[in-house]
Amino acid sequence: MAKARTKKKKKKPEDFLPRSASESVRNKKREKLGFLVKMNVRQMIIIPLAVFIIAALVLAVHFPTLGIDLQGGVVVTAQGVDANPDALAKYISSEIGVQVRVESFSGLNQKGVRIYAPVGTDPTAIIKAMRTKYPNAEYTHSEVQPTFGKIAQQQGIKAIIFAFLGMAVVVFLFFRNPVSASAIVFSAFSDMTIALALMSIIGIQLTTATIAALLMLIGYTVDSNILLTTRLLRRKEDTVEDAYLSAVSTGFTMSTTTLGALIVLLAISTSQVIDSIAIVLIFGLLADFMNTWIFNAGVLRWYILRKGAGRVKK
Repeated sequence: MAKARTKKKKKKPEDFLPRSASESVRNKKREKLGFLVKMNVRQMIIIPLAVFIIAALVLAVHFPTLGIDLQGGVVVTAQGVDANPDALAKYISSEIGVQVRVESFSGLNQKGVRIYAPVGTDPTAIIKAMRTKYPNAEYTHSEVQPTFGKIAQQQGIKAIIFAFLGMAVVVFLFFRNPVSASAIVFSAFSDMTIALALMSIIGIQLTTATIAALLMLIGYTVDSNILLTTRLLRRKEDTVEDAYLSAVSTGFTMSTTTLGALIVLLAISTSQVIDSIAIVLIFGLLADFMNTWIFNAGVLRWYILRKGAGRVKK
């Protein structure tokens, strides 16, 4: 009679260590992340909610300014100019009588600046003012009409709404639990709200590029929330605390790896568009640490405690 085949259990990195060393690795992880388990469930829910409310108030007072691709305007690009953006903006504004914004960039061969001006500004006036200080620079200009900017706004809003609705439907169908599914959807919404508030605070404009970053953020943040929810509701560990620590250990590794890649991208990038995308994603992932591993975990621990499905520390 043929021997029945047994399915080999996938080994973790610590399984290749001696038993004592493997236990030591697990104990160290517990010591580093143990403060999360010790948190009061109410604190885990209230603190992230307070941060979300503050972020919402910031957006209510001052929403991120719209970029030219969303509201229209004039862009003048000057290749071969190495100047302080703030000083150059003051100089051009005084010369043409219109407030402008200047951003510097660097390419493979040379540096340059981009001058952003409101709709109706004459680009030749900007170029004329620039030529008096930088006669050897190469100048190009483009203009976005307000109509096209309005269309881009509408398309960006629709993209975020449809992406969010699609994500919410999939989450509710997968878990079939209004409490856990609502916590996941709210966590993703809070991540985007906090990222937008931080954009407003440090002055990053809302453009088609940053809208794309917000859309990517939905996918990044939902992954960690699904991992946590699955581990806690369908746990194999003896207690909720053990399942929580296991999920946190895996989730932190995933998120910190992504953060590391984004930080390196931000450090080596020479494009303002890539910089903006990386910064928005970093803001969102940092917010996700709080919303997933504190807020969502607090909601799930409260839910499991209420259902009497596991031992949870109050």
